[in-house]
Amino acid sequence: MSFRLQPASPARPNRCQLFGPGSNTKLFPKMAASAADVINLDLEDSVAPNDKAQARRNIIAASHEIDWNSKYLSVRINGLDTPYWYRDVVELLEEGSERIDQIMIPKVGCAADVYAVDALVTAIETAKGRKKKISFEVIIESAAGIAHVEEIAASSPRLQAMSLGAADFAASMGMQTTGIGGTQENYYMLREGAKYWSDPWHWAQTSIVAACRTHGILPVDGPFGDFSDDEGFRAQALRSATLGMVGKWAIHPKQIALANEVFTPSEAAVNEAREILAAMQEATARGEGATVYKGRLVDIASIKQAEVIVRQAEMIKN
Repeated sequence: MSFRLQPASPARPNRCQLFGPGSNTKLFPKMAASAADVINLDLEDSVAPNDKAQARRNIIAASHEIDWNSKYLSVRINGLDTPYWYRDVVELLEEGSERIDQIMIPKVGCAADVYAVDALVTAIETAKGRKKKISFEVIIESAAGIAHVEEIAASSPRLQAMSLGAADFAASMGMQTTGIGGTQENYYMLREGAKYWSDPWHWAQTSIVAACRTHGILPVDGPFGDFSDDEGFRAQALRSATLGMVGKWAIHPKQIALANEVFTPSEAAVNEAREILAAMQEATARGEGATVYKGRLVDIASIKQAEVIVRQAEMIKN
């Protein structure tokens, strides 16, 4: 391992990020009362151009008036290629309450995109004397974004999370699909006449996880479009969790429980992790660097794996 140790990610639950348009105020109390860890109030794709200004005012009012409990409150601003984004940032930070925790920046293609938002946010915070520093989450949803993913991950100390936006990413890459996440009908291998479906998002997710873990950022899986397909959502989430992602978006309330289920370590997994740690502690006391647990070798690397599971469970419990 490099002598430059891998930094720790922010210690907060991020199992489910629930999205809702800023133009639909009726949803806000329901979102606040949900079991999602993160609330993403949207000013971008789910809001029509003529509704952008009102949606912004709605979110500002909601930051003052609604009890968001322990939710991490995030607002997705419009893309930097639009005429809306700077007003989003200015009005949110000049008129919104300090209950707003995070700004989500869509369609980030390079580190300079994050720098631009950071410069504006820093100026407003200084001018207005805001005590709480706004954090950032970026969405990787273009060929440029995935090509520059590591420099983006290192772009700002405000950056806490990074998500994969599958739909725009697929369009940018020229992928022949209209599906949002999940396996794709034509992405398969053939062996002895039988089809085996692979995961077309795997390599992008792995790139994001590696960049995030290198720089101490939370890697998050994005949307799963077919909210009528619970098993498809669960399968996608399980693959993401196995790769190291900490959570997933919910574009429908029914997806919240599914995300929380997958990204909360099971009692069995936590118990096994604790048993591995205990077994290695006994081995260390005997002067041994490895031992056998349930018929398999465990060593110092096993300790690190087990500690990840235990820390995650304890963080969620608290």
